[in-house]
Amino acid sequence: MVNVIAVIDIGKTNKKILLFNEEFDVVYRNATRFDEVSDEDDYPCDDIESIENWIQNEIKRIQAEGDYAIKAINFSTHGASLIYLDDQGNRITPLYNYLKPLSLDAYHEFYDANGGQEEFSRKTASPAYGMLNTGLQILKLQKEKPEFWNKVDAILHYPQYLSYLFTKQITADFTSVGAHTATWDFDTMQYHQWVSDYKLNLPTPQNGKEAIITTFNGEEIAIGTGLHDSSASIIPLLETEKDNEFILLSTGTWIIAMNPFSKETLTQHQLKNNCLCFMTPQKQQIKSSMQFLGKIHEVYITALSSYFKIDIDTHLHLELNETLCKALINTNARVFLSEGIDSDFEAHPYLLTNYTNYETAYYQLIFEISKKVIQGINLISDENSAIKDVYISGGFNKNVIFISFLKLLKNDIEIKISDCKNESALGAALMMKSYIKSN
Repeated sequence: MVNVIAVIDIGKTNKKILLFNEEFDVVYRNATRFDEVSDEDDYPCDDIESIENWIQNEIKRIQAEGDYAIKAINFSTHGASLIYLDDQGNRITPLYNYLKPLSLDAYHEFYDANGGQEEFSRKTASPAYGMLNTGLQILKLQKEKPEFWNKVDAILHYPQYLSYLFTKQITADFTSVGAHTATWDFDTMQYHQWVSDYKLNLPTPQNGKEAIITTFNGEEIAIGTGLHDSSASIIPLLETEKDNEFILLSTGTWIIAMNPFSKETLTQHQLKNNCLCFMTPQKQQIKSSMQFLGKIHEVYITALSSYFKIDIDTHLHLELNETLCKALINTNARVFLSEGIDSDFEAHPYLLTNYTNYETAYYQLIFEISKKVIQGINLISDENSAIKDVYISGGFNKNVIFISFLKLLKNDIEIKISDCKNESALGAALMMKSYIKSN
């Protein structure tokens, strides 16, 4: 049998299991999707019960087939998601959707008591994002759902809950608590004072390389505590580029520029312009710019397809027109995106009436997205930074138009296409590498 590390990689859309061998090649991959269900307010959310069953059944099936010896399991999930457990270890609530509305007006007293919204957000490296701040999710449950809150004995972020399914241990990790949760103080690098003031029983984060040895289905396996997917995606580069500083541009629904080499603390100016901090599994700050630009791209390629009555994947087959790129940069028009932080993630087809052809409209969209990405890169770069290398991972690393705009807009950087696949899952696997060798 081949010794492997199994990684459960949970995105908002695709749920995957990948097996990595001792060379960290993927030797097995399976993916699925689940229809959303509704929470008690009839708002859509992930079907956590089906996901739980799928994960455990997949591990059991791989064990039963006998081709692979699972030596370790780790987890990578999207952030901004919590599970609440009662004193019997049972899940109390659904897995609430981080896009569910949360009015910040109801929490002004909380912000005022903790230095005001701006200073609190700076200290916690957490722009006031509503449900995207898991600390606010906790306060919302306390305030609005006392029938649930009164049963809460433990609070876990999503990756740690998946780990809990195997270990029954309450854990936390730095990548999850550091991901715009509004619970971590980046000035002191510990939980913010409000966490103890509110008597929240949050577990102490531990190094991402630590595992819990447990027995599952009769076999001894090292179970990792799990990682926030965006933070996990930078681990492979940190492993291979130990002598070289870089910025990673992780592209997907979110486009996130990450600089793990920034020595400067987050400023109010950065915070007000979509910047925040993540953390590595070893508690190192990752200065980041996080923008929902992939979502904007997604809704507009659908609108473009409908308006011009062509295939939705037409953008994948456009040839690079650098003359058009330069012309759009010189014109510097703003059509699809807002001037500052984007808050409108719906397509507006009437804007397409300005265009007689698909190509020009799509190039304009990519120009505006690229311009915001470059602004983000500039914001997370320290004042005297000499970082030149920008790695692109994810879906946009194949978009030659996007890459061309980046190069034209910032010619002092070198764009490098990350040849790493499944970055988040690989990052989670690398944390478990000391457990894969034969016993």
